[in-house]
Amino acid sequence: MLEPSNNSELPVIPGKRYFTIGEVSELCDVKPHVLRYWEQEFPQLKPVKRRGNRRYYQRQEVILIRQIRALLYDEGYTIGGARQKLVSEETRDDAAMSQQIIVQMVSELEDVLAVLRGA
Repeated sequence: MLEPSNNSELPVIPGKRYFTIGEVSELCDVKPHVLRYWEQEFPQLKPVKRRGNRRYYQRQEVILIRQIRALLYDEGYTIGGARQKLVSEETRDDAAMSQQIIVQMVSELEDVLAVLRGA
C-alpha cells in the first residue's frame, strides 16, 4: 500500500521485535483506546497479550496500524470501507503469491523432468 504523505511525518519505526501499546501510540500518532478499538474492528490486528493482558505489537502490526490510520484519517474511509480495502489487498497479495508459487513449481518440475530424461 502506498504511504500517504502524512505518514512521512510519523517517527521511524525502531528495529525492535515488540512494541508496547504506548510506544505504538506514539509511533502511529493514535491514542491507546483507539488502538484497542481497532483490534475489535480489524481481524488482522492481533497483538500478543502477556501477563496482565499487556499488549505487545510486532513490527508488521505497527505498519498495519499506520495503513489503517492513513485510510481512516487521510483518505476518509469509514471503518467498514477500510476493513474491505485491507481484505481486498490481502486477497490480491495472496493471489499474486499463489501465482508466483505455481510458476516456481512448474519450473522446478520441468527441471526434474529434464534430469529424468537425461538419465
